[in-house]
Amino acid sequence: MPKKTNIIIKLDPAKPTKAYDTYWKFAYERQNVFYNRLNNYEPYTLDSILKEYKFTNVYRACDRVSQFLIKEVIYKHKGDLSHDDLLLRIFLFKLFNKIETWQLLENKFGEITTTSFKVSAFKKFLDGEMNRGRTLYSNAYMMASGCKEFDVTRKHHAHLMLLDMMLKDNLADKIASCKKMREAYSILLEYPLIGRFLAYQYVTDLNYSTLTDFEETEFTIPGPGARDGIKKCFSKLGGLSETEIIKMMSDRQELEFERLGLDFKRIGDRPLQYIDIQNIFCEVDKYCRVAHPDLLGFSGRTRIKQRFKPNDDPIKYFFPPKWKVKLGR
Repeated sequence: MPKKTNIIIKLDPAKPTKAYDTYWKFAYERQNVFYNRLNNYEPYTLDSILKEYKFTNVYRACDRVSQFLIKEVIYKHKGDLSHDDLLLRIFLFKLFNKIETWQLLENKFGEITTTSFKVSAFKKFLDGEMNRGRTLYSNAYMMASGCKEFDVTRKHHAHLMLLDMMLKDNLADKIASCKKMREAYSILLEYPLIGRFLAYQYVTDLNYSTLTDFEETEFTIPGPGARDGIKKCFSKLGGLSETEIIKMMSDRQELEFERLGLDFKRIGDRPLQYIDIQNIFCEVDKYCRVAHPDLLGFSGRTRIKQRFKPNDDPIKYFFPPKWKVKLGR
């Protein structure tokens, strides 16, 4: 087993901190929590921080909202969906990123397709729900309101208008014709309200579907939380960019788990992808606020806001068929 000093030399010019090993230990233990909950093995963890605070799954596709997107939005439908239907359903769900909002819309309008999607009707219905005090959006990487850009007073009006613009631009066919994820990402960046991080998240969501089949380790865009995590795990990056750090971590994952004696349990035979690596950096940033409070990120945040609250609603895990994932227990 290689010594830690050898690892540091191999990482030069990047200089890891004590949080570097914490990254891999967190990924290992959080994944154990996933499988322990799946198999009803209690206690799920002995890690006091994981027991007290909420952390997303190691694999992005395993989280409850992503599972709903994959199962209910992308793959649960009557008959074949057109490219436009797929894009509409994915973006409509992700603009709000809230399961309850999608269910409201389906209960009102039936199966959501380009035939049932009418901007004026959706606006009016959501206005009524909002007026009754309903929260339409989740707190996860929300898009800018767009009120100024679309000359409206409510952000869901702007977002529905943006989606309508995408459909009229034949965005679905443009995305489907792309050979590389970066091409589709660049097209998304041309739309108002969609910045670099959101474009990367959205192209990842689109890639769950049959609309595209991009290589997932082509490129990545670290979000603000991931950048904080990288800063805590490395005292200096030397000549490497944050994107290159994520790629390096992906390449080294098997070596590092082996070095630390951690039997990391994958989802099927699927290694951690770039999207997962950057997501773990975001969660490790939070974890370090308690485990290593002396390490500071760019944001300067020192507390973890969300406490762990068990959700007893079971998830029957389903992954894009093209992944050929068999979920081990």
